[in-house]
Amino acid sequence: MHDTVTHIEFGDKKYVLTGDCTKTCLWLLNAFLSYNSLFGKRLQIFTDGHKALNAGILKHFAWYENMQIILDWFHLHKKFKEQLSLTMKGRVLRNTTLGKIMPLLWHGLTNEAISYLENIPSSEIKNYEYIRKLVDYLNRNKSNIPNYDLRKRLKLRNSSNVGKKINDLIVSNRQKKNGMSWVKKGSLNLAIITSLKINDKFKKWFQDKEVDFKLAA
Repeated sequence: MHDTVTHIEFGDKKYVLTGDCTKTCLWLLNAFLSYNSLFGKRLQIFTDGHKALNAGILKHFAWYENMQIILDWFHLHKKFKEQLSLTMKGRVLRNTTLGKIMPLLWHGLTNEAISYLENIPSSEIKNYEYIRKLVDYLNRNKSNIPNYDLRKRLKLRNSSNVGKKINDLIVSNRQKKNGMSWVKKGSLNLAIITSLKINDKFKKWFQDKEVDFKLAA
């Protein structure tokens, strides 16, 4: 199942959209931005760098000039930690390599990070395939990797960790971690009901069968 959750923030207000796929959520996002008069504002979308997801977003918002995809720092770090565990000969070498590469990426130095990966001694590598995958991953997401250090200094967000927590609350905790088996329709319906509660639209929906499509404090 691939229920998709989108967490929106504007100032101190927020909203959660839930759909059965990325395409549905993107169209819901379009409608939400229009309804709340947010078109023209800077649109920053944090993703995990998944090829199909980024391609879908870029295609959908090809007409929108003031839009940027940012590779989520949490996912970037997680990706490298997992892939280097499969690449390097032992934990010590993995941690050493991680300690060299992540500071480069933290400062947006993707070319330097790629160069470092390509020059790791073969004697330290147990599976070169994952080096190639990491290099491809960085090349593919180069335009989406900012200077995270500078963003932090400017008090700008570097991660969609809030979105991840929302996703866990809506989907993971209720379904995956409880060891339950769900059909597509049931999974989506549960996710939508949970979204209503998070958006504080729960009572209005069950009383009036209407939902305010507005940002909530």
